[in-house]
Amino acid sequence: MAIHINLLPWREELRKQRERIFYGMLAASVLLGAVVWLLTHTELNGRIDYQHDRNQFLKTEIAQLDKKIVKIRKLEATKKRLIARMEVIQKLQQGRPQIVHLFHQFVTTLPDGLYLTSIKEQGSHVTVTGVAESNARVSNYMENLDGSHWLTDPDLNVIEVKDRSGFRTSNFTLAVQQTSPAASKTAKEGS
Repeated sequence: MAIHINLLPWREELRKQRERIFYGMLAASVLLGAVVWLLTHTELNGRIDYQHDRNQFLKTEIAQLDKKIVKIRKLEATKKRLIARMEVIQKLQQGRPQIVHLFHQFVTTLPDGLYLTSIKEQGSHVTVTGVAESNARVSNYMENLDGSHWLTDPDLNVIEVKDRSGFRTSNFTLAVQQTSPAASKTAKEGS
């Protein structure tokens, strides 16, 4: 007697069980992959949003600093203008007594028979125009100017001899440099 055992249902059952395990594992892998993808996507989006927020914060801070820089530049320009004004005022304050000395020197150095028609000042350079009875008086005037503490280096530019109503006069133009006793003393000590 031969026993016949039919293994087909048992194999079919084993194959179905393996299919269920395979599909279960496949579903678990897909589910696990979806969860990992979702977590990674959420984390990366969070980091991107955080970086965008930081970038926006930096842009805001940079804009505020740019406004402050503009204000600082305006203040620096205002400061430079004020310093320039203060320097001009200081020079004017220092030059106030000098103009008095300048006119005093013109009066005290002026010889008889010579009078001035104009005085022009440009910085420390002074141009003097006048009329003298003779060239010798102009020469005397230049010597007096050269001996002054407030005027130096007289330089005769023009001298013209003219006859006026039978009198001979000399029209002259000369240049002289303004100085101060302290500046001339310093220059002498330096040389």
